[in-house]
Amino acid sequence: MLGNFSFGDYFKKEAIKWAWELSTVEFRLPAERLWVSVYEDDDEAFKIWQDEVGVPVERLKRMGADDNFWASGPTGPCGPCSEIYYDLHPERGNSATDLGDDTRFIEFYNLVFMQYNRKDDGSLEPLKQKHIDTGLGLERMARILQKVPNNYETDLIYPIIEKTSELSGVFYALADEQTKLNLKIIGDHLRAVVYLLADGVVPSNIGRGYVVRRLIRRVVRTGRSLGINGNVEGNLEGAFLPIIAQKVIELSTQINPDVKVRAAFIVEELKREELRFVLTLERGEKLLDQMLMDALSCAQENGTTPWLSGQDAFLLYDTYGFPVEITTEVAQERGVTIDMKAFDAEMENQRRQSQAAHNVVKLSAEDGASLGKDVPDTEFIGYDNLSARAVVESLLVNGKPVIQVSRGSDVEVLLDRTPFYAESGGQIGDHGFLYVSEENQNGTIVEIKDVQKSQGNIFVHTGTVRDGILEVGKEVEAAVDAKLRQRAKVHHTATHLLQAALKKVISQEISQAGSLVAFDRLRFDFNFHRALHDNELKEIEELINRWIEDSTLLQTKVMPLTDAKEAGAIAMFGEKYGEEVRVVEVPGVSMELCGGTHVSNTSEIRVFKIISEQGIASGIRRIEAVAGEAFIEYINSRDSHMKNLCSMLKVKAEEVTTRVENLIEELRLARNEVSAMRAKVAAYKASIIASKAFPVGTSQKIRVLVESMDDIDADSLKGAAEHLIDTLQDPAAIILGSCPGEGKVSLVAAFTPTVVGLGIQAGKFIGPIAKLCGGGGGGRPNFAQAGGRKPENLPSALQKAREDLVSLLAEKTS
Repeated sequence: MLGNFSFGDYFKKEAIKWAWELSTVEFRLPAERLWVSVYEDDDEAFKIWQDEVGVPVERLKRMGADDNFWASGPTGPCGPCSEIYYDLHPERGNSATDLGDDTRFIEFYNLVFMQYNRKDDGSLEPLKQKHIDTGLGLERMARILQKVPNNYETDLIYPIIEKTSELSGVFYALADEQTKLNLKIIGDHLRAVVYLLADGVVPSNIGRGYVVRRLIRRVVRTGRSLGINGNVEGNLEGAFLPIIAQKVIELSTQINPDVKVRAAFIVEELKREELRFVLTLERGEKLLDQMLMDALSCAQENGTTPWLSGQDAFLLYDTYGFPVEITTEVAQERGVTIDMKAFDAEMENQRRQSQAAHNVVKLSAEDGASLGKDVPDTEFIGYDNLSARAVVESLLVNGKPVIQVSRGSDVEVLLDRTPFYAESGGQIGDHGFLYVSEENQNGTIVEIKDVQKSQGNIFVHTGTVRDGILEVGKEVEAAVDAKLRQRAKVHHTATHLLQAALKKVISQEISQAGSLVAFDRLRFDFNFHRALHDNELKEIEELINRWIEDSTLLQTKVMPLTDAKEAGAIAMFGEKYGEEVRVVEVPGVSMELCGGTHVSNTSEIRVFKIISEQGIASGIRRIEAVAGEAFIEYINSRDSHMKNLCSMLKVKAEEVTTRVENLIEELRLARNEVSAMRAKVAAYKASIIASKAFPVGTSQKIRVLVESMDDIDADSLKGAAEHLIDTLQDPAAIILGSCPGEGKVSLVAAFTPTVVGLGIQAGKFIGPIAKLCGGGGGGRPNFAQAGGRKPENLPSALQKAREDLVSLLAEKTS
C-alpha cells in the first residue's frame, strides 16, 4: 500500500486534487475511465469532485457507511471516505452501474477524511484538527498500467509464478482454474514470507511467528499438490521453497536491499521449515486420509453428509502437529465438513487446563471491582530500600476482605508502599517479613512467600501470620529477605548478559521468548532453529564470565520510550510499555528495557554456569543457568552426587565414565540374552498352541487362532504371531493377547494376504478389541499391535475377538 498523511496541514480540497493529478497526469490514466465514490452525506467532497476537479455527475456515486466511512474502532477518530475506481469496460455504458462489480471496476485509491471523534454514546463531534489518510494499492495500479487480468499477473508476482510453473512442469496460460489458483497462492504467500523473514520474523507457534509458519505450510502443501516435491534441479536436500525464494529475492533487490543482505538466512529458514513440515505432513496425511475415507464411507452407508468430528481434527492438531487449517482445506477438497465448534471446544478445554496450571493472583473479593477502586496503587520503593514503614490498606483471606487476621492464618496483604518486588518481567516476587511492634507484647510477624501484581499496580503480598494479630490500618515494618533479593538480582543481570552473549556468539536475530529469574536459577527462552553446539555453549559461558570479571558498573535510567529505542535498548516483543521506561545498561555489553532488580556491578555475579540447553517448542530453545551463590550450591550438590557414585562403583572420579560405559555394555549384552531367551520361550509356546487353530468358512477354509499367552512381553508376543503365521501359512488369521505386567495388556493381530483380500484388516480389527481392555492401537492391514490397562478384561476381549472374527470370516467365505 502506498500512502500519505496529513495532521492538520491540508484537507479535502488538496487531497482530492492531488489524487486526481497523480492518477491522470503522472500515471496517465484516461480521465473518462475513472469513477469516484463519495460518502452519502459528504456534500463537501461531492462538490469538490464535481465543481473543482470536473468529474461528471454520472460518474460520481454516493455510497453508505459500509463502503465509505472509516473508523478506528467503536470510539475515536473517524470520517467519510472517497474512492477512485478504474473502469475496465467503459463500453458497458453509464446506466445501472455498480462500483462493487469487480468484473468491471477496480478500486485503486482511497481518501479518508478524519474529521470526527465518535464518543461513547455513538454521537460524532468535529475534530479541532482535521486529518487525511491516503492509500493507493501498488498491485492494483500495476495491474491497470500493465493491462493484465489480475494482480498476480503483474511483474510484482508473475515471475514467481513462472518459476513455480517451471518446477511443476505446468504452463500457466494453459492450466485449469484450480491449478492457476494454486500457482497464485505460492507466488503471493512466498513473497510475503520472504519479506517477513527479512524483517526478522521467524517461524514459531506463537504470535507473528505462527503467521509465517502457516503461510509456509500452505505453500508446501500447495506445491506438493502440483507435484513439486523438492526433487528438482538445484534443490536443497529435497526442499523446493528456497529455489522459488531466490526469484523473490532477485525481484526485491531494487525495492528492499535488506532482502538480499539476508538472503542466506531466508533460504536456510525456508529449507529447515519445509523439511520439518514435510515429516509432519506425511505422517498426518496418512491418518487424515484414513479419517476422511471412514467419514465418506459412513456417510454413504447412512445417507448423511460426510463430516469429520472436532475431536479427530484436534487429535491431528494436538498429537500429530497437523495444522487445522490444512485439515480443513484437505477435507473440503474431499467434500467433507469439519465440526469446528467441537474443535474449538477441545482447544478451549486445553487452554483452561493450561491456565489452571498457572498460579494467577486475583483480588477475588465478593465485589472485586469496588475493591479495586478503593485500594490505591502501591508505591514501589524497593530499588533503593529493602525495608520501609508501610500502612496495611487491606487484608484478604480466601479472596474476601477482612479487618484482621490472627496467628496461623494465610493472608493477602495490601500496603500503601512496599520494598517487595512483585513478580513481573520473569523475575519472581520477593520473600521476607512484615513486623508490627506492640508495647509489652512480642508483636506481630507475617512471613511473606510471594508478591504479585493485580488490577494494574496493586501489590499483593501473600503470606502466613506466624505470631500476633494483623489489622487493617496498622503500620508495619516491611523487610525483604536481603540474601534472596541478591540472588534474584544476580540472576536477572546474568540473564541480560546471556542474551547479549547469544546475540554475539550465535546470531543477532535471536530474541527473547520468555524468562524466569528465580533465587536458585535463571531460565531464558529464545527463538532459534537448532540446538546449540557444546563449543558454542562453552564460548557463551566464557564470554559472560569475562564480562563478570570486567567489574562493570551498571547504569539505570528512566527515559521516554522513543529515546530508549533510538538509543538501541532491547524491548521484549509483545510486552506493553508506558511512555516512560526504565533502561538497564551494562555499558558496552547490553541495554534493555527492564523493570527488574539488578546488581550494581557485574562482579557481584561472581561466576556463571549453563546447566542445560534444550528445545521446548518448534523454533524455541531454552537455557537454564546458575550464578553467584546458586552456582556454589549447584557445584556442591554435583560434587556430593559424584562422591556417592564413586563410592558405589569403587572407582576414582576420573574413572567413573569408563566404569559406567562398561556397565552399560554388560547390561546391553544381558538384555540381548534375556530377549533371545524370551523369543525362544514365545516360539515354543506358539508351537504348542498352533494345534488349537480351527477352520472357518465354506467356500474356503481359513485357519483361525485366538489365544492368550499368559505374561509374555509385547515384543515376544509379536514374534509368536509371526512364528504362527509362518507355521499355519495362508490363509490364516491370528489374534494373541498377554498380560506382561501389572496394569498392562498386549494384543497382536496377524492376517495372511487371503484374509486381507477379503476386506478384513488387522489394524481396524484390533482397535475395538483393545478398547475393551482400556486401551487402543492399530497398524497395517496384515499386522497390528495394541495395548490396554485392564488385564482383568483380557479373557472377555479375546472371546469377543474370536466371535467377531469367526462371524466376519464366515460371512466373507459363505
